[in-house]
Amino acid sequence: MKIKELAKVLEISPSEYPKFRNSVKELITSGELVKLKRGRVGPADHLNVLVGKISISRKGTGFVEREGEEVDILIPQNGLHTALDGDRVMVRLTGQVQGRQAGVVVKVVERAPRKIVGVFRISGAFARVVPDNPKIHRDIYIHPEQTMDARDGEKVVAELTLWDNPYVNPEGRITEKIGFPGQPGVDMLSVLKSFNLPEEFPQDVIDEAERAAAKSWGEELKTRLDLTRECIYTIDPVDAKDHDDAVTVRETDSGYRLGVHIADVSFFVEAGTKLDTEAFERGNSVYFPGMVIPMLPEVLSNDVCSLKPNRKRLAHSAIIDFDKKGKILNWRIVDTLIKSQAKLAYEEVQGFYDTGTVTKKIKNVAGNLLVARKLAGILSERRFKEGSLDFDLPEAKVILNEKGEVLELGHHVRLEAHRLVEEFMLAANKVVALEVFHRAQPFLYRVHGKPDLEKLEFFSHMVGTLGYNFPVSPEIRPLQFARFLKRIQDTPEADFINELMLRSMQKAVYQRENIGHFGLAFSHYTHFTSPIRRYPDLLVHRLLRKLKKGKYPVTFARRVVSVIDHVGKHCSETERTAEAAERQAVKVKQVAYMANRLGDEFSGIISGVTAYGFFVRIDNMGVEGLVRMSTIDDDYYQFEEGNYRIIGRRNKRSFRLGDRVEVGVLKVDKVRNEIDLFLAVNRDRQPHKKKAITGKRRKNKSGYRRKN
Repeated sequence: MKIKELAKVLEISPSEYPKFRNSVKELITSGELVKLKRGRVGPADHLNVLVGKISISRKGTGFVEREGEEVDILIPQNGLHTALDGDRVMVRLTGQVQGRQAGVVVKVVERAPRKIVGVFRISGAFARVVPDNPKIHRDIYIHPEQTMDARDGEKVVAELTLWDNPYVNPEGRITEKIGFPGQPGVDMLSVLKSFNLPEEFPQDVIDEAERAAAKSWGEELKTRLDLTRECIYTIDPVDAKDHDDAVTVRETDSGYRLGVHIADVSFFVEAGTKLDTEAFERGNSVYFPGMVIPMLPEVLSNDVCSLKPNRKRLAHSAIIDFDKKGKILNWRIVDTLIKSQAKLAYEEVQGFYDTGTVTKKIKNVAGNLLVARKLAGILSERRFKEGSLDFDLPEAKVILNEKGEVLELGHHVRLEAHRLVEEFMLAANKVVALEVFHRAQPFLYRVHGKPDLEKLEFFSHMVGTLGYNFPVSPEIRPLQFARFLKRIQDTPEADFINELMLRSMQKAVYQRENIGHFGLAFSHYTHFTSPIRRYPDLLVHRLLRKLKKGKYPVTFARRVVSVIDHVGKHCSETERTAEAAERQAVKVKQVAYMANRLGDEFSGIISGVTAYGFFVRIDNMGVEGLVRMSTIDDDYYQFEEGNYRIIGRRNKRSFRLGDRVEVGVLKVDKVRNEIDLFLAVNRDRQPHKKKAITGKRRKNKSGYRRKN
């Protein structure tokens, strides 16, 4: 019925009608009610429709999320209507397709905010933008008067203006010209704009940051614990400019005392200011090859909030006592004043551990580093025994020259020094979560849910094809995963299996409800240690500052739940966006590098098998390319979906998930960021021969940005 008819039935008074109408509109937006023809509304569950966010794959297949359901609704390509990836859509359910609920898009309820980055093309009298994002599956028609005089082949930013007919292309206008592909900076700028990431801070935010940086500490120092005489030091990447965590360790009669000291950003960035709003909108810093999009302006992130050596700094400290076996005895969270005694790089610390050589920088903290090494080893061993997972995946490394051109691809090497810092940060995050939980106050936790059984069964089947047995059940525990990872850690396919397992896991998120962290096997966990680059950590610091007497003040307590929920949801989304943007930025650089390696041959492992070929991940480079079935000419190959392999009809030769192969670079498409490979089985027939990259440079995270 119409809204006015519904109001009459419910006896809504004229004075209450505007509020009632707004409530109905909110229910329509949420998808609980559906707006029909002639102004009528109806309950979604009675009309066999629902509203949700759509994700569209590269192949053009859509998937719509259902709240409370783990399996998405399948939308075939011919059922997308005018939906684009990320839009909020109304879907009519049509039944089952291959055992899965399917549907068609009835209408687009809300367009996702997006900038469409692509290549401008002119064909006769027609102009269009070919989107970089393969998930935007239609070209954008541009009216001749809205091209901003862009030239054919130029990278541009377009805005969608109209698309209400699925049988014609969407229409849009050019809002910005980026430059031509190959020009310095255009590649990273294109990625930045594709993900709608901010480029610069507004001037009023910069001005506010400068005023905050000049804020007096006078009164604040009277209430802080002075730790400036303690042996405190930072360990970071060699090129780091922001240092938000410092540590110190000493032996005690009962075991060890660890101090984790985190820059107190909350003192400078006050809630509700323009500076705070900008940091919240960004959610986190984003790291591209050769550049950073920071969460906070440089005057804060690289100066007054950075724990620089021999400078007094405000900090929030977690001081934790352990017994000799690494069990937590007690802790305290306290506002402090600290002074770092040394600025160390991971490589410097590792060199000291490996050789015992005491450099000038390490001299004053050498003894402390040796105690820290002992404690980190104890904590690591204890954590893994309790079932904590360590996905030791290689992280792509991109080395650039001054022009932003790729000199070399490789993997970051994860050192013992990285693990040391990681263990201490995990311990601090854990005790902070326990501190607030014990006080029974609302809090922002970092949680990681139990894996979905269907995904686990898929993982079990996948590793089964590789010859490994991994039984699963609804009661599966982290310890079972940890034991399996230990069993396969030295095998050639260890990296591949680690990644398969990671894909079977849920995403870690921020939320108020504490369900624990499955991957770490922690019952309580939060993010406290990186307030310079993560907004949730900044909120956690604020919450701690409010807990001086064990409870939040009454006025704050009234709104704290909504604040925590809002920050948790938003920052979980910005984190996913940042991760996707970082992957894309690395891939763009990888593709650019491989474009200059046509014909070169490499070793790799088959990372995916499809009906049209198989994907190969090249060793020690992180690069993935496709060997199309049509290029393998020694037989007619068929795809065996259940066995994740293709097999020759005559010679029975097969290529299976996890197999090692030799491949060469056949073709590179910089526009679509795709690499085609050829199978280097008949080397005498290949005109290009270069020695394959060999060796095993594995492991992770020289920048210590582990997501946990």
